[in-house]
Amino acid sequence: MSKTRSLYVCDSCGNESLKWQGQCPSCGAWNSLSAISVPKSAGKTARPLVAGSGSSQRLSEIAQSVEPRLSTGIEELDRVLGGGLVPGSVTLIGGEPGIGKSTLLLQAGDSLSHRADTLYVTGEESLHQVSLRAKRLGTSGDTLRLLAETSVEQVLAEAQAAKVKVLVIDSIQTMHTDGVESSPGSASQVRESAAQLVRFAKASGTSVLIIGHVTKEGVIAGPRILEHMVDTVLYFESDAGSRYRMVRAVKNRFGAANEVGVFAMSEDGLKEVKNPSAIFLSRHPQPVAGSIVMIAREGTRPMLIEVQALVDDSQAMNPRRVAVGIEQQRLAMLLALLHRHGDVATSGQDVFINVVGGVHIAETAADLPAVLAVVSSVRDRPLAQGLVCFGELGLAGEIRPVPYGEERLREAAKHGFTRAIVPAANEPRRPIEGLSVVAVERLSDAIARAF
Repeated sequence: MSKTRSLYVCDSCGNESLKWQGQCPSCGAWNSLSAISVPKSAGKTARPLVAGSGSSQRLSEIAQSVEPRLSTGIEELDRVLGGGLVPGSVTLIGGEPGIGKSTLLLQAGDSLSHRADTLYVTGEESLHQVSLRAKRLGTSGDTLRLLAETSVEQVLAEAQAAKVKVLVIDSIQTMHTDGVESSPGSASQVRESAAQLVRFAKASGTSVLIIGHVTKEGVIAGPRILEHMVDTVLYFESDAGSRYRMVRAVKNRFGAANEVGVFAMSEDGLKEVKNPSAIFLSRHPQPVAGSIVMIAREGTRPMLIEVQALVDDSQAMNPRRVAVGIEQQRLAMLLALLHRHGDVATSGQDVFINVVGGVHIAETAADLPAVLAVVSSVRDRPLAQGLVCFGELGLAGEIRPVPYGEERLREAAKHGFTRAIVPAANEPRRPIEGLSVVAVERLSDAIARAF
């Protein structure tokens, strides 16, 4: 038997230490180092992460053959992936328990199996349990191959024997490799198992889809290097109790990052939402105070989203500032801007901001809508009917432009809105049919023109 040595690996970040310590020197986590045994020769015989090419070549000499992407049969998933699966790519999908990761990949795997040989590997359920779920989802499964296995070596052997083009792993935390002496789910097992899957994908041209569990902080469990090893990282997002799911690409080597696909969870599985703007808008029969529609840009498409504000007298010594869907610190800055440059004070009042539909808006285009919604609630006056807006606020009270302004306005006109307040630099060069555009430069001007 080969001689072994002990290493101490951090369960949070995967950092390796030669001796045990109470605190990880890399990420600072306490009591996260666990001992593993590895062969002494492991460092000398470790294989490279990806398949080698043998010798160096000039970039211009490399044959640039364009291989067609493999469609998953689900348009929203194809959109997030950048047009479909790239041969030899590795995609990691994370999300909270029960949000629909396995459901989505089982539906996609069944659709892919009609176009290419597909193997669905389950390490958490038996084949009978997967078949029951497939029956509930209404998938035929005539061409989809199933395998219940947790050994990476056995999985790769089966994939090579079946000559599959798509491999689905559910999930990476249940996989283990014989080269690492630790329990499945540990940082070292997750890292080495993923490394073998990446090497197999690059060498064989097989597209690999991996499901990853998430921690209570909402990040994929295991070492952070796991997200660096793969080509694409997708995250499921959902508001508590909502039936809608959003799949967001936070990393994509073959497409646009931050692209979003929208799904609705039903008894028959995940259904695509072709028109996301329709689910985030609630047309009130009568105009109400504190509500406005903004035009956000999620990935490569604009979406109409309702922003609501509620301002009320505070019953406590310290007024509350609660933001759902936008950053808490940014709300405090916007209220200070509103007081200084808009002459609207909210001191002594609770301010609540909510982005309808559980969407989180990270871009600065939500500044102007949030401020106008607060002003509407303070004055208890509805904003003009059919109004949309977007714009970033500067600390001097100026309204700054945001990217893709004309595309946002065309989306608003398509949904029947008739008036828009936009930064002066975003004013379209040509009139947009059915939409009256009001270009403003200062916050005070926007407030005056909004009512």
